Amino acid sequence: MQLEKLVIGTRGSQLALYQANYMKDILSKNFPELLVEIKIIKTKGDKILDVSLSKIGDKGLFTKELEVELINGTIDIAVHSLKDMPTQLPEGLKLAAVSERGDINDALVSFTGKKLKDLTPEDRVATSSLRRRAGLLNYNKNITIVDIRGNVNTRLKKMEDGYCDAMIMAYTGLKRLGLEKHVSEIISPDIMIPAVSQGAIGVETVTGRPELDAVMQQISNEDTWISITAERAFMRTLEGGCQVPVGCYTELKEGRLTLKGFVASVDGSRYISEVLSGDAAQAENLGIELAEKLIGRGGKDILDEIRVNG
Repeated sequence: MQLEKLVIGTRGSQLALYQANYMKDILSKNFPELLVEIKIIKTKGDKILDVSLSKIGDKGLFTKELEVELINGTIDIAVHSLKDMPTQLPEGLKLAAVSERGDINDALVSFTGKKLKDLTPEDRVATSSLRRRAGLLNYNKNITIVDIRGNVNTRLKKMEDGYCDAMIMAYTGLKRLGLEKHVSEIISPDIMIPAVSQGAIGVETVTGRPELDAVMQQISNEDTWISITAERAFMRTLEGGCQVPVGCYTELKEGRLTLKGFVASVDGSRYISEVLSGDAAQAENLGIELAEKLIGRGGKDILDEIRVNG
């Protein structure tokens, strides 16, 4: 059976729509006979904008409503920022394809051109991510951090209105929206280890549709798949999510995979990182091994304390 029509489900933000249209273009290029449509779906994470992510739930905040429509058959695929996808998906759903990966780094956004080294305690730096908070405070314990929610343009408007003096955001998201001019510094992963799967677009589908699987296999990027397999295994082993300061990134070169990951306390005072290399064919095992190394060095105690104290 050959697919004749495919409906993409996506959130309605400018970045989400960019990503959905990006995947639509890839599908149309590879399958010119396929009719591809986009359906916008509002998620809980889009509706609750006055509470920090760490206080209102896990990564499913940005995926659950799309997953309901997948299961109901009103959409064929859901397109997500892969870093927003839980590592454990509901029964009957799977990660079926990933895009070529963009830049993995975080970026400092400042209208005055300030770099990290220029920040003073008087500068309010905005982020909703506990990972970024921990990284910033590990870099400089005197940095003043405030929570911020909303899509990219909403956050930029808040900064313009004086809510904060600088922000930390994913560089790829800014680049995809043509907003690189606001970036004052691309932050080295030596300072701030990126989120698991940052820079990649993920495509989620239901199981048991071989005609859809055939399409997904043709558009998925193999190198990205190897890297995110390791990173998501790392995250899954740590049982990490929005509520914990955890990060991991990979470098793939000539069949070898190098992973660097970290676990930290929210205030950055305890910060454990590890590096591990191995055969790319063992990507999942490498991710698990890296997580277990961090657990053995005290990572579990840090995460347990964060979960108990909220």
